[in-house]
Formats: sequence, structure tokens, C-alpha cells
Amino acid sequence: LVILLDSKAQQTELEWISYPPNGWEEISGLDENYTPIRTYQVCQVMEPNQNNWLRTNWIEKGNAQRIFVELKFTLRDCNSLPGVVGTCKETFNLYYQETDSEVGRSLRENQYVKIDTIAADESFTQGDLGERKMKLNTEVRIIGPLSRRGFYLAFQDVGACIALVSVKVYYKKCWSIIENLATFPDTVTGSEFSSLVEVEGACVSDAEEEADNSPKMHCSAEGEWLVPIGKCICKAGFHQKGDACEPCGRGFYKSSSQDLQCSRCPAHSFNDREGSWRCDCDDGYYRALSDPPSVACTSESACSNLVYNINQTTVGLEWNPPADTGGRNDVTYRVICRRCSWEPEECVPCGPNVGYSPAQSGLVDTYLSVVDLLAHANYTFEVEAVNGVSDLSRTQRLFAAPSQVSEVIKEKVQQRSIQLSWQEPQQPNGVITEYEIKYYEKDQKDRVYSTVRSKSTSATVNNLKPSTAYVFQIRAFTEAGYGTFGPRLEITTQEEATAAIVSSEQNPVIIIAVVAVAGTIILVFMVFGFIIGRRYALAGPIGLSAPVSLLKFPGTKTYIDPETYEDPNRAVHQFAKELDASCIKIERVIGAGEFGEVCSGRLKLPGKRDMSVAIKTLKVGYTEKQRRDFLCEASVMGQFDHPNVVHLEGVVTRGKPVMIVIEYMENGSLDGFLRKHDGQFTVIQLVGMLRGIAAGMRYLSDMGYVHRDLAARNILVNSNLVCKVSDFGLSRVIDDDPEAVYTTTGGKIPVRWTAPEAIQYRKFTSASDVWSYGVVMWEVMSYGERPYWDMSNQDVIKAIEEGYRLPAPMDCPPGLHQLMLDCWQKDRAERPKFDQIVSILDKMIRNPNTLKTPVGTCTRPISPLLDQSTPDFTAFRSVGEWLEAIKMERYRDNFTAAGYGSLESVARMSIEDVMSLGITLVGHQKKIMSSIQTMRAQMLHLHGTGVQV
Repeated sequence: LVILLDSKAQQTELEWISYPPNGWEEISGLDENYTPIRTYQVCQVMEPNQNNWLRTNWIEKGNAQRIFVELKFTLRDCNSLPGVVGTCKETFNLYYQETDSEVGRSLRENQYVKIDTIAADESFTQGDLGERKMKLNTEVRIIGPLSRRGFYLAFQDVGACIALVSVKVYYKKCWSIIENLATFPDTVTGSEFSSLVEVEGACVSDAEEEADNSPKMHCSAEGEWLVPIGKCICKAGFHQKGDACEPCGRGFYKSSSQDLQCSRCPAHSFNDREGSWRCDCDDGYYRALSDPPSVACTSESACSNLVYNINQTTVGLEWNPPADTGGRNDVTYRVICRRCSWEPEECVPCGPNVGYSPAQSGLVDTYLSVVDLLAHANYTFEVEAVNGVSDLSRTQRLFAAPSQVSEVIKEKVQQRSIQLSWQEPQQPNGVITEYEIKYYEKDQKDRVYSTVRSKSTSATVNNLKPSTAYVFQIRAFTEAGYGTFGPRLEITTQEEATAAIVSSEQNPVIIIAVVAVAGTIILVFMVFGFIIGRRYALAGPIGLSAPVSLLKFPGTKTYIDPETYEDPNRAVHQFAKELDASCIKIERVIGAGEFGEVCSGRLKLPGKRDMSVAIKTLKVGYTEKQRRDFLCEASVMGQFDHPNVVHLEGVVTRGKPVMIVIEYMENGSLDGFLRKHDGQFTVIQLVGMLRGIAAGMRYLSDMGYVHRDLAARNILVNSNLVCKVSDFGLSRVIDDDPEAVYTTTGGKIPVRWTAPEAIQYRKFTSASDVWSYGVVMWEVMSYGERPYWDMSNQDVIKAIEEGYRLPAPMDCPPGLHQLMLDCWQKDRAERPKFDQIVSILDKMIRNPNTLKTPVGTCTRPISPLLDQSTPDFTAFRSVGEWLEAIKMERYRDNFTAAGYGSLESVARMSIEDVMSLGITLVGHQKKIMSSIQTMRAQMLHLHGTGVQV
């Protein structure tokens, strides 16, 4: 019921209108429970022709169509009143008037519609009243259907002795309900007694309507739900629990909404997230596109014991079928034929002139004849066992970086240039798009190297010194990243022969002059080098007009701080290309930066195809300092040229708005990208992303640049999943940055990503960038989780000082976590260099088995412990001691009741087991599972055997 009026609930005066004034009278009284109430009474029985009216206040009806009026009253028996025969009545009349608003206190009888004459079932006498026996009459009448916003009730007395004890006005509705996973809202009953109101239900969260069977219910006139039709069912990845759809737990999946329950992941598959409709395959296992999610993941097959038989120009091949078919029954065979020269590694496909019987591919039997071969030729044959997942396996292998470029030939050596050529790597693992040639002077102590890039298998290196030994190394680049550098090749440039030196053999005076001039030049260079070295710049601060490169050793590249320039415009124009604003088309706003809006658009340069770009704009009304800081980022970025560093296309400084134009990264920042695609990548793909970031940081470190704000939010991802380092602004943390910062006397610091020495002493170095890189690794492996979760900044600083380190994310391989721990060494000298990190990640990509074994880069003993403050779980004697050590002793009874009495049984627990104990807080679940993973690692390290889960 929905109550519109209940006079018993109001103990103050009702102030209804009574006409005439000496008719109905408002009196305080007590009900049958001796509760104070307000009543209206009238008893003008001695005088004939009574017409006494009583009207309620205006009642707003809300959504109601049928209104119920419940009256409780007492009435005096006329026979108990002597001398009133003919004038006394035992009934009264009930009326109503519909209005859209209040009409004032006037009362016009002709505007009211009669509902009914109300008579008493029981009446009282004077004796009854003396004994205080309340003989209440209850009558209910219905009004409707109503069409206006509200109404008045009126009571007419025509000569009775009445006490109106209470008036209750209400309507009925069906209250909201969940039925068959559909929510039906509050519904007001229909206008007729027999009417049923049909209501469409809305599926609860994570549910959908059953095909051609949408959920419906009917609301009866009495406010009851009747006749359910249709239903909702839980979506894929969710199962029904009570009146809700809950996600399938980790390790479970539901591929279709038609399935009733979640199923455990098939063999050789897993998932580490809730609400999955399928399970991902383990490393080395695959599922064909035609395989349903319920099929176990399978691996490639491999033949063995290939033998041959030569008969003139025909070769017969036989082999054994795979010992392990990978769990599939669709194995066929194909033969690859190559004709080779007698020199190794020089082979070409056999071509169409060679015949195969019965066929070259799709073979079911384990034998084959190859005919029409050339006589006295060298052939190589490979037999591949192919099944439904072979192409998938091969595609994943292509994600590995290319192998080394091993054969390099010096084509032409001159005084100041060397021309090189080389062969493509034996295992390109994809399409090679570029080669990088690294070179440096052999006898140079600090070995500052330079790089040259080439799209083909040859290149010419210029600007070299005569009579100087150089060391060259080459590596290949694919979408998976750079391969490792090949072996070193040492080449010495030719001697320089000038006319002055030749003629000096006949004139000693010339010799003295040449030596004097040379000495003067060297002295000048030394003085300039001393001044330049002290000021960390070569041109800007001292106003030289010559290009910087003329005063540096040829070929070397070093980062130059734009702040050393007195005129920032000179710095930006030296390192960044000025673009014509007419070549830039802004299409839409994609975000807001510190200095203005960030837009996407197109750049069309003369003679070139237009390209997608991101455009940073400087807001209107900027100060000169804001303009200088804004362009400083372009001055920094313009010095970099690397596939894993965001590329600057140019700047617009001679028009408005002032703009910085960079390459467009379709997938945005790495942290948001990972959160959006949580759990959708293999470990090798994640390692490939980390490898790209490390390669970009190695390049920046080699140039002498310290990033200071390396975090996943400052890594951008393009459509090919290539990760690139970005955010080179000198003002690194803006005032309204949502990421936590710790303010020191020197500025703001992103605490969760910053090395302790940088927080405490503001010592920013490449080693502090390595610390930040370790946090980025943790962000990537946890799919964008916030480092240190909800800990405060001060708690993070204190915990790091006490030796705490972030635990391994869920399902993070031990090898990767060990590398993170190496990056988080307190002594910055013990942290790995970026080139070491790239080398380790390359090994992991080439050999995924190394992910399972920690490979440290430091001299300290390798340990699976998180850090020195992590408890030694093997020293605990009980589950209770372990829970107390990780501050989760509140769950001691939960573990005991579930039968977990030993640490060995705890080490076998999964996330579903933890949740089944009634541990509902996500933070506590993660903390306990993180501790269990560390416990497993310690047991594996100490006992040499893994814990089977």
C-alpha cells in the first residue's frame, strides 16, 4: 500500500473545514489502545433537517488511478436517545471532488460527487460509552479512475450522532521485484478491479534476454505480481547465483549464455581474470580458429628419424610420425626442398621444375618421392608435421626479435668514409624494416658510439677520421624490436695525404709553419672543449654561430640541455623543424595537457604523403615562461631519433596557436591500453613491449639524457603495439596530475616510480631511471595496476627505506620479477644498465624457458625472496604464524575451519580457494595470494621441486 492520508498518524490539529461551524467539531481523544488521536464528532440529533459538511485538506494522488478510502467511526443507536424519533439518523454520506490544485477554504456542495451512504454495522448506547467499549465500524470504499492531480474528501451528516475516529486514504501497487534475473519496477495497479498491467522486465547486470523470450510480469489490482513470462540468462563469462549474475572465477570460463555453469579451463589453458568467456593457451600451446573454447589447447607436432634413398635424380624420403601429436588428430606433412651451393648457408627454393609424388603438402602417409632433380647437385629437405595450430605457433615465433647479422663485408674504405654490406640474418623472425650500424673509435676510452640506419643491406658511414681504427656492429629491426648486435668488425680508414705535407719534404720552413698552425688549432680546440665541458653545451651559451657538430668529434651524439641556451627560440629552431601551419589540419581534441589541448590531425608536407599526427597546442593568454617551457619539450625531443622514442615531426612558432607536432600513437598511453585489454596478451608479447621500452631508454641513456618521470602513463603505444618513450617536458608533473607526487624543496616527484636517492637527495641519473623502469615492468605485468595500491606517499617512502619491494604480479614469471628486484637495488651502482636489461629481455624472447628461472644481473646471490624484509616462510611452524607475519591474522579461523593446517596445503591454494574462505576484500585477496606465490618460490628454491597446484 501507498498511504496518501492517515489521520491517526497526526496528533496535532487536522484543521479540516467544517460547515456550518457549529456542526462537525474536532476533538482530541483516545483510540482503543489509549493512544491520543484527533477525531471529528457531530451529534445534532435534537433538531430536524441537519446538513453538516466536513472536508479534508487537498490530497495529491501521485500515480494512482484507483483510490481506497478506509473509514473508522462510532455511531450512537437512535433508540437509546429518548425524544428524537424522526430527527435522528444512523448514516452519513461520503463525497469527493477532483481538482488539479487546492481551491481554497470555500465549500460548494454541488461540486462534489457522492461515493456512497455509509451505515454502521454496530452502534453503541449510553451504557456502552460508560464502560468505554469502543464499537468501531470499518468501511472501505473505492474511487476511480481519477484523472486530475488530486482530490478532496467530504463527509455529510444529516442528523446522526457520529465520531469519525480515523480516515486512511491509499492506493495499491506492485513493489519492485527480481524474477528470472529480470528487474520489474514499482508498478501502480490498473484502474479496474479485474485489470492486469503488463510490465516488461530489465535484465540484471551481466544478463541478457533469452532469445525470443523477453521477460514480462503482470501486476494485479490487489498489488500482486502474476503470470511471469520469459526470462533473462547470464551472459558468457557469468553464472547465476541467486538473483544476480556473478563472474566466473579465475581458472574458469563460460563460453555461451546458454551454458548454465562455469567450467574449469581445458587442459593446457588458463585465465587469470574473472568473467572470462574463454581460457588462454599456455606458452607453447595453441587453439585453432575453428576450435571451440571447450577444446584443450594443443601444441605443434614434430617428425623424427628422416631417412632418404637416392636413385639417379629421384630421392625417396621416409620418416617416423611425431611421438607426440600435440593432442590433435589432424596431423599432415609437407616437404620443403632447397637447392644449395657447396658453400654453407647459400640455398634457394627448388622451384616448380621439381615433382613430388604423391604431393608436396597435405600428406597423410610418412613417405614421399621427389623427382626431376638435377644431377650432381646439393639438396636439403625438411619435413614438417602440420596440424591445426602450426600457423598460430609460427606467428607467435615471428614475434621474437631477429637473430644476429653475422657476415659483414667492407666494400670500400676511404679517408673519411667506409662502405659496408651484409647478409640478412639467418632467422629474421618477421619482416626486417631497418638495420642499425653502431660504430666507435677503437682507442677511445669512454667508447661514445654513433649510429647510422639503413633500409637495405648496405650503408656508407661518413665523417670519419683518417688513419683511425673503428669498430662496427650491425643489428636488424622488425616489429618485435631490435635483434642483438652482431660480432665486432674492426676497420681502419686510409691515411690523409695533402699537398702541404708532400711539399714539406723539400722546405723545412713549411714544416715549422704547418706544425705551428696545427698547434694553434689544437690549443684553441682544447680551450673551447674545456669551456664547453664546464657548461654542458657547445654552441648556445657562448653565442657561436657555427653548428654544434663542427666542434664535436665526428659522428658522436650527446644530449644538449636546452636550458643552457640564453634564447630558447634558438634552441628549438636548432633541434626542431619549423612547419607551416597551413600544412596541419586539426581534426579533433583527444585530451588536455599542461599547457593546452592535445589534438589529433593530419600533416601534409609538400612532396610527401599526409600522415596522422598528434598536436600539442599552447593555450591562449600564455606567459613567456609558459611558452619557453612548452617549446623546451620540442627542443629535447628533436634531438632523439629511435624507433622506441616518440618522434617529433616539427613545431609551429611563427603562428598561432603555437604547436608541437609529433607522430600519432593510436593506442594512447600504455597504462590505459593495458587496463582496457586486461589479460589479452601472452607473456612473450608483454616482454616484447618491455623490450621496446628498454631499447628506447638505452638510447636515451647512451645520449646522456635522464628522463626522471618514466612510468607506463608516459609510454605511448601505436597500432602495431610498438611502445615508445614520451613526455620530455621539463616541468614533469603538472599541478592537477592525478598521480601522487611528493613535494620537496626542489619540486614535485612521482613517488611511486622514483628511486629513493632521487626522492631524498634529488640525485637523478640513468640508474634512477632504471628503478623507474622496474616499476614500469610491474605495471605492464599487472596490466596497469597502480603501484603500491592504496598506500599513501609517506607509507611508500617508509616501506622502501625499510626494504619492502613490490611482490610479483599474478602469474608473473620468476625471471621477470627477479629483473624488477635488480632494478630496485638500494645501491644504484648495483642496478643493471639498460643495455643489460635489453640483453636479458632478448634472451627471454628467444628462449621463453628463461622466464621461469630468475637471471640476476647483480653480484648478490639470486633469491626468490621479495627483499630482505620478506619473511622466510620455511621458518614458520604453523599457518597462524604465517598469517600473523603478513598481518592477516584476522582470517586464522577461516583457514582452520577449511582444514588448512599446514603451510604445504596453503601453498597449493588458488585464488578461488582463498575466496571460498569468505575473504571478500580484493586487497586482502591479493596480499594473501602474493604471499602464497612467494611461499611457492621459496619452497622451489630450497627443495628443488615445485608445488603442484
